[in-house]
Amino acid sequence: MARFTKPHKPRSETARMRRGFGLLAGLGVLLVVAGLVGLVYTAAVTLTSMLLFGWLLLIGGIIGLLHAVQARGSSFFWLGAIVAALNIAAGVVIISHPHAAAAALTMFAALLFLTGGLFRVVGSAVVRGPQFGWTLLLGVFYLLLGVLVLANWPSSSQYVIGAFISLALLFDGLGLIATGFGGRRVVGMVSDRMP
Repeated sequence: MARFTKPHKPRSETARMRRGFGLLAGLGVLLVVAGLVGLVYTAAVTLTSMLLFGWLLLIGGIIGLLHAVQARGSSFFWLGAIVAALNIAAGVVIISHPHAAAAALTMFAALLFLTGGLFRVVGSAVVRGPQFGWTLLLGVFYLLLGVLVLANWPSSSQYVIGAFISLALLFDGLGLIATGFGGRRVVGMVSDRMP
């Protein structure tokens, strides 16, 4: 007795996949536009990101405190209450002083660049592996970036964080555009070879 199966519809599947990759590329275009606008208005992006970060900490702290109160009979209570209180306090401080928070975060980023660059330069000189040149170049770049940020600190805190966020949006958007168009091309090549 022959078994009947539901006919497979490869054309509708490929159309759905192409549409999905097209939406991915569209999202990438939006991120690229947001990144370019952010690079023009870096001070606004820095301030907005600090306020958003503060509100996220505050809301997360309140939710964590409510969760800790619900678990007050367990050993989790004190740890949860302390972490929630710290999140609430940090959120309130960042919301009330976003420029000072941006200055502190910029200083932290500059110190990370300096230490990361120093470790890469020393590591590449000591190990002298196959990637010696690239590691040394990246280390020198990190050191220069850290020195540039620190040389203009605290005025650099107005644009450094906004520039980093905008560049991240820009490069993520370019990556999504490449993935979307590449995926559409692959789906098109596969669907052309299907019977």
